[in-house]
Amino acid sequence: MKVQLIQYTPEPEKVVTAAAKLCYSRVGVDEIMEDLSTEKIEKFLNMIMSLGHHSTIEHINFTFAVEGVSRVLTHQLVRHRIASYSQQSQRYVKLEQFEYIIPPSIKEISEAKEKFIEAMEEDQRNYNELVEILQKKHYDKLIRDGKNEKQAKNMSEKMAIEDGRYVFPNACETKIVFTMNARTLLNFLNHRCCQRAQWEIREMATKMLKQVRTVAPTIFRKAGPMCVGGACPEGNMTCGKIEDIRKRFGQNL
Repeated sequence: MKVQLIQYTPEPEKVVTAAAKLCYSRVGVDEIMEDLSTEKIEKFLNMIMSLGHHSTIEHINFTFAVEGVSRVLTHQLVRHRIASYSQQSQRYVKLEQFEYIIPPSIKEISEAKEKFIEAMEEDQRNYNELVEILQKKHYDKLIRDGKNEKQAKNMSEKMAIEDGRYVFPNACETKIVFTMNARTLLNFLNHRCCQRAQWEIREMATKMLKQVRTVAPTIFRKAGPMCVGGACPEGNMTCGKIEDIRKRFGQNL
């Protein structure tokens, strides 16, 4: 899994502080910006974050590029609706040899791993055969409809892989770029860094948190599972490891 913070609002904590201070100030933005030292920014942000005044952190955005993850993960990811997503398309990208993600629980058992790989290889064979069958059908029809050979070849391939992709499994590897504002990102980290989150998206969320802490340390200082800053919300479903979780996320991950 590769998780990379590829872009973010410049000086994010300064932007948030200026926006928040403007709400309570008689002076203009220029004067507010001139008076923002590192110490003042940290002190002010600690105050508004502790009070839960998170509307002003919506002014800053973080864009991640993620590779080597499954469609299981991205199906969960896009449920976080206040965000923007661009994912590799199986409709337009022909996967002549698709990559796939093997869950650790399967990988550690040789018999299970062997069966899993057999299933993936079978999916690839079925995809290749379906695409070939569908492409021939579409090609012949396009030629009859007056398309030249080049046009028919390009169009028939796209039409074939559009339906051929239906045989691909959730394990199929994908790539995605997404952008979240800081408030959405905090909510995402609350849910997906939790021990009860699915293992793959939890791993991604933890890597994301590690990177955003380097560029906005005060805003994300107490980010992570909800139990880091308060009681566990899971009730009887709690993992029972609150102290360990708090210690882990209170450090540098």
